[in-house]
Amino acid sequence: MSDQLPVPAASNTFKRIKRVSPAGAEFWSARELARVLEYSEFRHFLPVVEKAREACLNSAHRVEDHFEQILEMVSIGSGAQRPVEDWKLSRYAFNPLRPEPSTR
Repeated sequence: MSDQLPVPAASNTFKRIKRVSPAGAEFWSARELARVLEYSEFRHFLPVVEKAREACLNSAHRVEDHFEQILEMVSIGSGAQRPVEDWKLSRYAFNPLRPEPSTR
């Protein structure tokens, strides 16, 4: 089975993929962010997440407050599901992962 991620429609935005926890805290899925940033596979995005975690640690912020490793269930056919690795990213964690706006 391939770990290929489908490429999202061009209309997909960072605001659109934002999620809100039951407690009202906003967060982003690293897996969804990887798709938006057009990584061919999630595993290629993981080093970017790790560098952001290191930057968070170096800035004296608690990494646990901004990066939470989670397992999400995805459908694999015939109604079956399997867990996949993902990261819940706070706004603080999300911002450095966003590309800079184009200056065109």
